[in-house]
Amino acid sequence: MRVPLSWLREYVDLPATETGRDVQAKLISVGLEVETVEQVGDGVKGPLVVGKVLTIEELEGFKKPIRFCTVDVGQANGTGEPQEIVCGARNFAVGDKAVVVLPGAVLPGDFAIAARKTYGKTSHGMICSGDELGMGDDGSHGIIVLPPEHEVGTDAIELLQLVDEVLDIAVTPDRGYALSIRGVARETATAYGLPLRDPALLDVPQPNAFGYPVQVSDPMGCDRFTARTVTGLDPDARSPLWLTRRLQKAGMRPISLAVDITNYVMLELGQPLHAYDRSRVQGPIGVRRATQGEKLTTLDGAKRTLDAEDLVITDDRGPIGLAGVMGGANTEIDDTEGTTTEVVVEAAHFDALSISRTARRHKLASEASKRFERGVDPQAASAAAQRTVDLLVLLAGGTADAGVTEVIAPSAPHTIAIPADHPDKVAGVAYGRETVVRRLQEVGCDVYGQDELIVTVPSWRPDLTDPNDLAEEVIRLEGYENLPSTLPKPPAGRGLTDRQRLHRRIGRALAGAGYVEAPNYPFIGEHVFDQFGLTADDPNRKVVKLVNPLSDEEPALRTTLLPGLLGALRRNDGRGSHDLALFETGLVFHPREELKIAVRLPVDRRPTDEEIASLTEALPVQPRHAAVVLAGAREQAGWWGKGRPSDWADAVEAARVLAREAGTELVVRGGQYGPWHPGRCAELAVVVEGVEQVIGYAGELHPGVLKTLGLPARTSAMELDLDVLELASSGVPKGPKISTFPVATQDVALVVDVAVPHAGVEAALREGAGELLESIRLFDVYENAAQLGEGKKSLAYALRFRAADRTLTVDEASAARDAAVALAAELTGAVLRG
Repeated sequence: MRVPLSWLREYVDLPATETGRDVQAKLISVGLEVETVEQVGDGVKGPLVVGKVLTIEELEGFKKPIRFCTVDVGQANGTGEPQEIVCGARNFAVGDKAVVVLPGAVLPGDFAIAARKTYGKTSHGMICSGDELGMGDDGSHGIIVLPPEHEVGTDAIELLQLVDEVLDIAVTPDRGYALSIRGVARETATAYGLPLRDPALLDVPQPNAFGYPVQVSDPMGCDRFTARTVTGLDPDARSPLWLTRRLQKAGMRPISLAVDITNYVMLELGQPLHAYDRSRVQGPIGVRRATQGEKLTTLDGAKRTLDAEDLVITDDRGPIGLAGVMGGANTEIDDTEGTTTEVVVEAAHFDALSISRTARRHKLASEASKRFERGVDPQAASAAAQRTVDLLVLLAGGTADAGVTEVIAPSAPHTIAIPADHPDKVAGVAYGRETVVRRLQEVGCDVYGQDELIVTVPSWRPDLTDPNDLAEEVIRLEGYENLPSTLPKPPAGRGLTDRQRLHRRIGRALAGAGYVEAPNYPFIGEHVFDQFGLTADDPNRKVVKLVNPLSDEEPALRTTLLPGLLGALRRNDGRGSHDLALFETGLVFHPREELKIAVRLPVDRRPTDEEIASLTEALPVQPRHAAVVLAGAREQAGWWGKGRPSDWADAVEAARVLAREAGTELVVRGGQYGPWHPGRCAELAVVVEGVEQVIGYAGELHPGVLKTLGLPARTSAMELDLDVLELASSGVPKGPKISTFPVATQDVALVVDVAVPHAGVEAALREGAGELLESIRLFDVYENAAQLGEGKKSLAYALRFRAADRTLTVDEASAARDAAVALAAELTGAVLRG
């Protein structure tokens, strides 16, 4: 919201010495976000005056039309003689009044004016356009032609209000009242402790049966509709300078008198209005929900297909406007033809949620919808209609029709019961009852009671709904900067939880293994599941969708970390970084089978365990996952030797790293799922309370997925569920016990069927070797049909045995090895290679 300081002063008697910066500081102190203070016309210097065009000579022989003019500027040039000026504009004629800048003046942008020879003539100044004066676009695309009543030689700087200060306020969604001069003036008056001249305090005639007929069939969508009629308008009347200048400073472009007046009143009072050409409205004006598929051409020229939830304004022909958003082209006031002499003024109050959804559905944000969806004062509709009528009568020579139409749905003012000391408890400051009552009254509330206050909320503050909202009003007006800083005193023993420690250890372990953390946004589009090749009944396809997503292409919360990580890998690879190892730990989201409504937690005390549990049950299931993606070289080549590309085994090893940090054993076996290569995918599982649970997958991604997503060849990935891994965890890992006795190493080579997985053989060896086994390592895989037989392979393992209390003998180590081989032979069919 752009607020000219000169306009603000009309309603608050600010000290003459107060600058825009001073007002900015005051408004920020009461909670408004004043982003900038624009110095309009800063550096403009006269003489800049009203001139009358006396003669025009067309200069020939140039590429563009050029005119040599003489202009009467009175005594502004010191001689009283006509001023000779060369000008290229053509939207003026002899006898017109224009804005003339004379030599010695300075225009915006530090543009100094001097006499200069051009096109064979000497130009002593300029005839100015709005852009040259920093006034913005006035729609004329030429010089400013002034009304004839302005005297020659009049100072144009003051006439055009070229010098001003404009406050640019970022209005938050809960402060809709601040989208008006009236609302900002109220905050300014409160901040300075000055009285407010409320522009909405007007004498409004009572409704009667003679007004324009209105039929509201949806009182929930439109609880108030005021219609007024003005006849006998002068179709040639134009908006006066003071009106157009205020619109321009507020960031709006002047269009026509009737439209400018409705925009002006909207800025002034915060109530959006619409003016209909009465001759183009057929029958009563109605308000209803649209019929699915109805058509409407709006003022922007777009033909729109309406939804059954859209609230529309109608006449006998059907929709003539999208309620609270934009009017229809079939009842537009056409200023180009100059035929509108009668208008019907609409000032209505519409449901905020309905208007917000309509504006978003049609991607049609307007100044009206921006205000309605944030909350408009319903009690201001009649005053806004009266103000519009008064201006139409004053500026367009119209006559106000005696008929006044008001359709009002019965409603009661909103009241809130609040203990008088509630703001004190919220802020931790002793304000006292008198301060609380005074501040609430300054906001516009009616307050009754002693220890227990009954507060009636003003109609322009729909955001005040409970005691905490009222406490916030008291606190902000007393000054956030006056709140004391108090450090919390946490009870002893409230350090990191075991879960938090595990997550930190996992992050450090992956970083130590050469992975780079790459956090991503938790939003995805459902098309990614097709790209990953997930089946139609895959649980990951069930997503939680956002009501108000940041992007229509990613409206859902992620059920897997891989889309974000693979997207980061693709971007980095495309920018020249080909050797990549990325990881992320974060939440994924799954909808609950039963949807529950979240409870509203209190802010004046700690929520109870039951309240927290109820809130948790209303949230989606949010397990924490860890994932890695790899591409390019895993080990770099150099003088030390050849490098090594990353492969599926690196992804599996990343999962083992996480399992070691959790202090649990990871079961790794062949698997097949979604985006992974069916022959190079490992299924990851852990044992929780005696039951084996699959927690993720690791391996090389499917070539089809790589092609679809534009990823490098042989890209690998791993993802697992950290929450289930934590359940299988043995707690904080303990440091290993270091034995002072020597190790005994035994190597075995076992011949097994090609289909037998290494994980099964290793598990059998580990179990058979017993407690003397310190470690086991696969160091060779060998396949040769001539030596081993068809369909056979050899797995060679290094077994390390050690006792904590003695040096093992050769017989003890050999016995442990033989026991391990025997069990492997029994469970997997392994044969000791000769």
